[in-house]
Amino acid sequence: MTRLSTYIATKITGGSMVYIASSGAISNAASVTFTSKMDASKYDHYQFMLQNVIPATDGVFLLGQTSTNNGTAYSSTDGDYHTAGTANITGLRVCGHAGYTIGSSSNEFGCSGLFMLYAPHNTSSYTFANSAGMTYNTGDGDGYIYSMGAPNASPGAGSARLAAEDVDAIKFIFSSGNIESGEIVMYGIANGT
Repeated sequence: MTRLSTYIATKITGGSMVYIASSGAISNAASVTFTSKMDASKYDHYQFMLQNVIPATDGVFLLGQTSTNNGTAYSSTDGDYHTAGTANITGLRVCGHAGYTIGSSSNEFGCSGLFMLYAPHNTSSYTFANSAGMTYNTGDGDGYIYSMGAPNASPGAGSARLAAEDVDAIKFIFSSGNIESGEIVMYGIANGT
């Protein structure tokens, strides 16, 4: 098994998507963190797959807050991040926003989709992120399907951490309340070195 593992590891080429970790089944957690998982010697970018991440509180949105000290502290001040041009926010935009929130009713299924984190180790530029999360909210009559990655979606799916720093951990957190359930899986995009 050791030889097989070594062989497989040597066959990972630049651009390959590599499984890193999973949150496992989330159960009423204040947040989900990925610490000690980012490795600039192996990965350039990171992709997170969200599966039915449901809030405990109705009418919220999901954010990603970054850390430069492996999760000892996270940047969470309004203005640490921007989205939709110059709009201040308290985290990278993952799913939903003030106009299109995520519901917690029995027939609402949280947020599913992907969240990309680009070159978080790069200390010469901001850390950028993009989301293609989707949610179903019954607050609008028969229900409304909202996609963060939809063309011309307002305020858009992109966001940035407004500091050129080495990001080495991320925390997923709702704008209010706990994460009731769901799963988040982390992948690295191999740099081929």
